Amino acid sequence: MKLKEDVHIWLLASLNDPVAKIIAKNSHLTKTQLETLLIDFLADNIAGHALKYDEKASLRLTKAKLSRGAFNRTLKQAKENVTKSIFTILLLGYLGVFETTTLDPYLEIANKLHSYLEACKTTPNTHPDPADYTRMLETIRQELENSLKNLSNPSTELT
Repeated sequence: MKLKEDVHIWLLASLNDPVAKIIAKNSHLTKTQLETLLIDFLADNIAGHALKYDEKASLRLTKAKLSRGAFNRTLKQAKENVTKSIFTILLLGYLGVFETTTLDPYLEIANKLHSYLEACKTTPNTHPDPADYTRMLETIRQELENSLKNLSNPSTELT
């Protein structure tokens, strides 16, 4: 049961991370698909050995018993969504979209996100006040969410 507890702690931390929540909300993955994909990719590392799919299914956060088949169906859907996202990027690259300034606003968001994450890594150590840290995370969340909403608005000029 130690493995299940460790995986649940890790999953909850990952799925409840404020920045991860924003990015996940705007991705092609449902929360269940993301959870399943994380278990499939990383649970073996936590366990220290390869896990069977029925063992992975038992690691999901749901209280209900989940069959290996249900786990595998969700995993298949998640992998298909990831593959489609990658094909979208490949298509845009192939058609030359990356050679224009069209994606600059998206790259700016990615760079901001990277800067914020670096700041978050150092802030808890330099500022012992958890309220400051919480306010900073909320600011990051709001800015990221607003930027993504603006970019998804059809009336937004991207070039």
